[in-house]
Amino acid sequence: MHTTPHSALPVGRGLAYVSLAATAWGTAGAAAALLYRGSGLGPVALTFWRTFGGLLLLLAVRAVRRHRTSAAHGATPLPVEPLRRRAARVAVTGLALAVFQAAYFASVEATGLAVGTVVTMGAGPVLIAVGARLTMGERLGTGGILAVAGALAGLLVLVLGGEGTATVRPAGVGYALLSAAGCAVLTLTTRRLGRGGGSDPYASTAGAFAASALCLLPLAAAEGLWPYAHALGRSLLLLGYIAAVPTALAYGLYFAGLAAVRAATASVVSLIEPVSAAAIAVLFLGERLTAATVAGTTVLLTAVGGLAVTEAWGGGRGRRRERGRVRGQLG
Repeated sequence: MHTTPHSALPVGRGLAYVSLAATAWGTAGAAAALLYRGSGLGPVALTFWRTFGGLLLLLAVRAVRRHRTSAAHGATPLPVEPLRRRAARVAVTGLALAVFQAAYFASVEATGLAVGTVVTMGAGPVLIAVGARLTMGERLGTGGILAVAGALAGLLVLVLGGEGTATVRPAGVGYALLSAAGCAVLTLTTRRLGRGGGSDPYASTAGAFAASALCLLPLAAAEGLWPYAHALGRSLLLLGYIAAVPTALAYGLYFAGLAAVRAATASVVSLIEPVSAAAIAVLFLGERLTAATVAGTTVLLTAVGGLAVTEAWGGGRGRRRERGRVRGQLG
Protein backbone atom coordinates (compact mmCIF):
# COMPACT_ATOMS: atom_id res chain seq x y z
CA MET A 1 0.00 0.00 0.00
CA HIS A 2 1.41 3.39 -1.03
CA THR A 3 0.81 6.55 0.90
CA THR A 4 0.27 9.58 -1.30
CA PRO A 5 1.41 13.02 -0.11
CA HIS A 6 -1.38 15.52 0.47
CA SER A 7 -0.33 18.60 -1.55
CA ALA A 8 -1.80 21.00 -4.08
CA LEU A 9 1.30 20.39 -6.25
CA PRO A 10 0.83 17.57 -8.83
CA VAL A 11 3.10 14.56 -8.37
CA GLY A 12 4.53 14.92 -11.89
CA ARG A 13 5.54 18.52 -11.26
CA GLY A 14 7.04 17.56 -7.90
CA LEU A 15 9.16 14.92 -9.64
CA ALA A 16 10.28 17.51 -12.20
CA TYR A 17 11.26 19.91 -9.41
CA VAL A 18 13.35 17.27 -7.63
CA SER A 19 15.00 16.20 -10.91
CA LEU A 20 15.92 19.77 -11.82
CA ALA A 21 17.31 20.32 -8.33
CA ALA A 22 19.51 17.23 -8.58
CA THR A 23 20.78 18.33 -11.99
CA ALA A 24 21.69 21.76 -10.63
CA TRP A 25 23.45 20.21 -7.63
CA GLY A 26 25.71 18.36 -10.05
CA THR A 27 27.20 21.67 -11.24
CA ALA A 28 28.32 22.74 -7.77
CA GLY A 29 31.32 20.40 -7.71
CA ALA A 30 32.86 21.85 -10.87
CA ALA A 31 32.44 25.42 -9.59
CA ALA A 32 33.92 24.42 -6.22
CA ALA A 33 36.89 22.77 -7.93
CA LEU A 34 37.60 26.03 -9.77
CA LEU A 35 37.28 27.99 -6.52
CA TYR A 36 39.76 25.75 -4.69
CA ARG A 37 42.41 26.53 -7.31
CA GLY A 38 42.74 30.21 -6.52
CA SER A 39 40.41 31.49 -3.80
CA GLY A 40 42.07 30.08 -0.69
CA LEU A 41 38.67 29.02 0.67
CA GLY A 42 38.26 25.72 2.47
CA PRO A 43 35.23 23.42 2.37
CA VAL A 44 33.53 24.83 5.49
CA ALA A 45 33.98 28.44 4.38
CA LEU A 46 32.70 27.56 0.92
CA THR A 47 29.67 25.85 2.46
CA PHE A 48 28.99 28.92 4.61
CA TRP A 49 29.12 31.34 1.67
CA ARG A 50 26.98 28.96 -0.39
CA THR A 51 24.36 28.86 2.37
CA PHE A 52 24.50 32.56 3.25
CA GLY A 53 24.39 33.69 -0.39
CA GLY A 54 21.51 31.32 -1.09
CA LEU A 55 19.66 32.75 1.89
CA LEU A 56 19.96 36.33 0.60
CA LEU A 57 18.71 35.30 -2.84
CA LEU A 58 15.78 33.33 -1.43
CA LEU A 59 14.72 36.28 0.73
CA ALA A 60 14.84 38.58 -2.31
CA VAL A 61 12.79 36.16 -4.44
CA ARG A 62 10.24 35.68 -1.69
CA ALA A 63 9.85 39.45 -1.25
CA VAL A 64 9.23 39.89 -5.00
CA ARG A 65 6.70 37.04 -5.05
CA ARG A 66 4.78 38.48 -2.10
CA HIS A 67 4.73 41.94 -3.71
CA ARG A 68 3.43 40.58 -7.02
CA THR A 69 0.80 38.45 -5.31
CA SER A 70 -0.44 41.40 -3.28
CA ALA A 71 -0.56 43.64 -6.36
CA ALA A 72 -2.46 41.09 -8.44
CA HIS A 73 -4.88 39.69 -5.88
CA GLY A 74 -4.92 42.13 -3.00
CA ALA A 75 -3.91 41.11 0.49
CA THR A 76 -3.95 37.33 -0.10
CA PRO A 77 -2.96 35.56 3.11
CA LEU A 78 -0.01 33.18 2.94
CA PRO A 79 -0.28 29.66 4.39
CA VAL A 80 -0.18 29.76 8.17
CA GLU A 81 1.99 27.23 9.99
CA PRO A 82 1.79 26.76 13.77
CA LEU A 83 4.65 28.62 15.49
CA ARG A 84 5.90 25.60 17.43
CA ARG A 85 6.02 23.42 14.33
CA ARG A 86 7.73 26.14 12.30
CA ALA A 87 10.40 26.69 14.96
CA ALA A 88 11.06 22.96 15.28
CA ARG A 89 11.29 22.52 11.52
CA VAL A 90 13.69 25.45 11.05
CA ALA A 91 15.97 24.31 13.85
CA VAL A 92 16.09 20.66 12.78
CA THR A 93 16.43 21.26 9.05
CA GLY A 94 19.05 23.99 9.55
CA LEU A 95 21.24 21.78 11.72
CA ALA A 96 20.70 18.79 9.42
CA LEU A 97 21.66 20.86 6.37
CA ALA A 98 24.88 22.02 8.04
CA VAL A 99 25.79 18.46 9.09
CA PHE A 100 24.90 17.05 5.68
CA GLN A 101 27.18 19.39 3.73
CA ALA A 102 30.07 19.79 6.20
CA ALA A 103 30.32 16.07 7.00
CA TYR A 104 30.36 15.21 3.30
CA PHE A 105 33.30 17.53 2.64
CA ALA A 106 35.09 16.09 5.68
CA SER A 107 34.52 12.58 4.32
CA VAL A 108 35.94 13.48 0.93
CA GLU A 109 39.00 14.98 2.62
CA ALA A 110 39.53 11.92 4.84
CA THR A 111 38.86 9.01 2.50
CA GLY A 112 38.61 10.46 -1.02
CA LEU A 113 35.86 11.48 -3.38
CA ALA A 114 34.87 8.01 -4.63
CA VAL A 115 34.42 6.32 -1.25
CA GLY A 116 32.91 9.40 0.40
CA THR A 117 30.36 9.81 -2.41
CA VAL A 118 29.42 6.12 -2.55
CA VAL A 119 28.90 5.80 1.21
CA THR A 120 27.00 9.10 1.53
CA MET A 121 24.69 8.67 -1.47
CA GLY A 122 24.36 4.93 -0.99
CA ALA A 123 23.45 5.13 2.68
CA GLY A 124 21.17 8.17 2.23
CA PRO A 125 18.28 6.43 0.40
CA VAL A 126 18.47 3.46 2.76
CA LEU A 127 18.26 5.66 5.85
CA ILE A 128 15.48 7.73 4.31
CA ALA A 129 13.47 4.66 3.31
CA VAL A 130 13.78 3.19 6.81
CA GLY A 131 12.98 6.51 8.44
CA ALA A 132 9.97 7.12 6.18
CA ARG A 133 8.64 3.66 7.01
CA LEU A 134 9.04 4.23 10.76
CA THR A 135 7.79 7.83 10.95
CA MET A 136 5.27 8.17 8.10
CA GLY A 137 4.27 4.63 7.18
CA GLU A 138 5.60 4.98 3.62
CA ARG A 139 6.26 1.72 1.75
CA LEU A 140 8.22 1.38 -1.45
CA GLY A 141 6.55 -1.80 -2.64
CA THR A 142 8.27 -4.37 -4.84
CA GLY A 143 8.78 -2.01 -7.79
CA GLY A 144 10.19 0.69 -5.56
CA ILE A 145 12.61 -1.69 -3.87
CA LEU A 146 13.88 -2.91 -7.23
CA ALA A 147 14.28 0.68 -8.43
CA VAL A 148 16.26 1.64 -5.33
CA ALA A 149 18.50 -1.41 -5.75
CA GLY A 150 19.05 -0.57 -9.42
CA ALA A 151 19.83 3.06 -8.68
CA LEU A 152 22.35 2.16 -6.00
CA ALA A 153 23.93 -0.45 -8.26
CA GLY A 154 24.27 2.11 -11.05
CA LEU A 155 25.80 4.60 -8.63
CA LEU A 156 28.35 2.03 -7.45
CA VAL A 157 29.34 1.26 -11.04
CA LEU A 158 29.51 4.96 -11.89
CA VAL A 159 31.79 5.89 -8.99
CA LEU A 160 33.83 2.74 -8.38
CA GLY A 161 34.14 1.63 -11.99
CA GLY A 162 36.35 4.54 -13.02
CA GLU A 163 40.09 4.59 -13.18
CA GLY A 164 42.25 4.99 -10.11
CA THR A 165 42.17 3.54 -6.64
CA ALA A 166 40.68 4.72 -3.38
CA THR A 167 41.74 3.99 0.17
CA VAL A 168 38.95 3.33 2.63
CA ARG A 169 39.57 5.00 5.98
CA PRO A 170 37.19 4.38 8.90
CA ALA A 171 37.08 8.07 9.87
CA GLY A 172 36.07 9.04 6.35
CA VAL A 173 33.38 6.37 6.22
CA GLY A 174 32.08 7.62 9.57
CA TYR A 175 31.85 11.19 8.24
CA ALA A 176 30.01 9.91 5.15
CA LEU A 177 27.49 8.03 7.27
CA LEU A 178 27.00 11.17 9.37
CA SER A 179 26.40 13.14 6.17
CA ALA A 180 23.87 10.57 4.98
CA ALA A 181 22.11 10.77 8.34
CA GLY A 182 21.94 14.57 8.05
CA CYS A 183 20.44 14.23 4.56
CA ALA A 184 17.88 11.74 5.86
CA VAL A 185 16.83 14.00 8.74
CA LEU A 186 16.60 16.99 6.40
CA THR A 187 14.43 15.14 3.89
CA LEU A 188 12.15 13.41 6.39
CA THR A 189 11.59 16.54 8.49
CA THR A 190 10.72 18.58 5.41
CA ARG A 191 8.34 15.87 4.14
CA ARG A 192 6.65 15.21 7.48
CA LEU A 193 6.12 18.83 8.48
CA GLY A 194 5.51 20.09 4.93
CA ARG A 195 2.49 17.92 4.17
CA GLY A 196 -0.93 19.49 4.00
CA GLY A 197 0.07 22.76 2.32
CA GLY A 198 0.54 24.60 5.60
CA SER A 199 4.04 25.91 4.93
CA ASP A 200 5.58 28.19 2.33
CA PRO A 201 8.45 26.36 0.55
CA TYR A 202 10.43 29.59 0.13
CA ALA A 203 10.07 30.45 3.80
CA SER A 204 10.95 26.88 4.78
CA THR A 205 14.11 26.90 2.69
CA ALA A 206 15.15 30.36 3.87
CA GLY A 207 14.68 29.37 7.51
CA ALA A 208 16.78 26.25 7.07
CA PHE A 209 19.52 28.24 5.34
CA ALA A 210 19.56 30.88 8.08
CA ALA A 211 19.92 28.29 10.83
CA SER A 212 22.56 26.42 8.82
CA ALA A 213 24.60 29.58 8.22
CA LEU A 214 24.58 30.36 11.93
CA CYS A 215 25.87 26.85 12.68
CA LEU A 216 28.63 27.11 10.06
CA LEU A 217 29.84 30.67 10.74
CA PRO A 218 32.16 29.94 13.73
CA LEU A 219 33.82 26.99 11.97
CA ALA A 220 34.18 28.94 8.73
CA ALA A 221 35.78 31.85 10.56
CA ALA A 222 38.29 29.50 12.16
CA GLU A 223 39.09 27.91 8.79
CA GLY A 224 39.46 31.21 6.93
CA LEU A 225 36.38 33.12 5.81
CA TRP A 226 37.69 35.49 3.12
CA PRO A 227 38.97 34.64 -0.39
CA TYR A 228 42.33 35.87 -1.67
CA ALA A 229 42.37 39.46 -2.92
CA HIS A 230 44.34 38.78 -6.12
CA ALA A 231 41.50 36.72 -7.67
CA LEU A 232 38.59 38.33 -5.85
CA GLY A 233 36.46 39.03 -8.94
CA ARG A 234 36.71 35.44 -10.18
CA SER A 235 36.00 34.08 -6.71
CA LEU A 236 32.94 36.28 -6.24
CA LEU A 237 31.58 35.26 -9.65
CA LEU A 238 31.89 31.56 -8.83
CA LEU A 239 30.47 32.05 -5.33
CA GLY A 240 27.54 33.93 -6.85
CA TYR A 241 26.82 31.07 -9.22
CA ILE A 242 27.03 28.45 -6.46
CA ALA A 243 24.71 30.50 -4.25
CA ALA A 244 22.19 31.13 -7.05
CA VAL A 245 21.84 27.94 -9.10
CA PRO A 246 22.83 24.80 -7.13
CA THR A 247 21.74 26.37 -3.83
CA ALA A 248 18.88 28.89 -3.83
CA LEU A 249 17.20 27.56 -6.98
CA ALA A 250 17.95 23.87 -6.40
CA TYR A 251 16.97 23.69 -2.73
CA GLY A 252 13.87 25.78 -3.35
CA LEU A 253 12.77 23.32 -6.04
CA TYR A 254 13.70 20.32 -3.90
CA PHE A 255 11.80 21.46 -0.81
CA ALA A 256 8.77 22.38 -2.94
CA GLY A 257 8.87 18.99 -4.66
CA LEU A 258 8.98 17.16 -1.33
CA ALA A 259 5.44 18.39 -0.64
CA ALA A 260 4.20 16.13 -3.47
CA VAL A 261 6.81 13.34 -3.74
CA ARG A 262 7.49 10.65 -1.17
CA ALA A 263 10.74 10.99 0.77
CA ALA A 264 12.32 7.73 -0.44
CA THR A 265 11.42 8.55 -4.06
CA ALA A 266 12.94 12.02 -3.82
CA SER A 267 16.17 10.59 -2.40
CA VAL A 268 16.58 8.20 -5.34
CA VAL A 269 15.66 10.77 -7.99
CA SER A 270 18.34 12.99 -6.42
CA LEU A 271 20.93 10.44 -7.57
CA ILE A 272 20.75 12.26 -10.92
CA GLU A 273 23.29 14.62 -9.32
CA PRO A 274 26.39 12.46 -9.98
CA VAL A 275 25.24 11.89 -13.56
CA SER A 276 25.09 15.62 -14.28
CA ALA A 277 28.43 16.09 -12.53
CA ALA A 278 30.01 13.38 -14.69
CA ALA A 279 28.65 15.02 -17.85
CA ILE A 280 30.10 18.40 -16.85
CA ALA A 281 33.46 16.78 -16.05
CA VAL A 282 33.62 15.18 -19.51
CA LEU A 283 32.34 18.16 -21.51
CA PHE A 284 34.12 21.00 -19.72
CA LEU A 285 36.91 19.62 -17.54
CA GLY A 286 38.46 17.20 -20.02
CA GLU A 287 37.82 13.98 -18.10
CA ARG A 288 37.49 10.76 -20.15
CA LEU A 289 34.19 8.87 -20.30
CA THR A 290 34.90 5.20 -19.57
CA ALA A 291 32.74 2.18 -20.38
CA ALA A 292 32.01 1.78 -16.67
CA THR A 293 30.79 5.38 -16.50
CA VAL A 294 28.44 4.82 -19.45
CA ALA A 295 27.12 1.59 -17.93
CA GLY A 296 26.59 3.13 -14.49
CA THR A 297 24.87 6.18 -15.95
CA THR A 298 22.53 4.01 -18.03
CA VAL A 299 21.54 1.79 -15.09
CA LEU A 300 21.07 4.79 -12.80
CA LEU A 301 18.89 6.75 -15.23
CA THR A 302 16.81 3.66 -16.05
CA ALA A 303 16.16 3.00 -12.37
CA VAL A 304 15.30 6.65 -11.67
CA GLY A 305 12.97 6.78 -14.66
CA GLY A 306 11.24 3.57 -13.58
CA LEU A 307 10.76 4.88 -10.07
CA ALA A 308 9.40 8.18 -11.39
CA VAL A 309 6.83 6.34 -13.52
CA THR A 310 5.87 4.14 -10.55
CA GLU A 311 5.46 7.19 -8.32
CA ALA A 312 3.37 9.10 -10.86
CA TRP A 313 1.15 6.08 -11.52
CA GLY A 314 0.74 5.33 -7.82
CA GLY A 315 -0.05 8.97 -7.04
CA GLY A 316 -2.65 9.14 -9.79
CA ARG A 317 -4.23 5.87 -8.67
CA GLY A 318 -4.40 7.15 -5.08
CA ARG A 319 -6.12 10.33 -6.18
CA ARG A 320 -8.63 8.34 -8.24
CA ARG A 321 -9.43 6.14 -5.25
CA GLU A 322 -9.91 9.23 -3.10
CA ARG A 323 -12.27 10.81 -5.65
CA GLY A 324 -14.20 7.52 -5.81
CA ARG A 325 -14.63 7.47 -2.03
CA VAL A 326 -15.84 11.07 -2.06
CA ARG A 327 -18.40 10.34 -4.81
CA GLY A 328 -19.55 7.28 -2.88
CA GLN A 329 -20.09 9.32 0.26
CA LEU A 330 -21.96 12.03 -1.64
CA GLY A 331 -24.12 9.45 -3.43
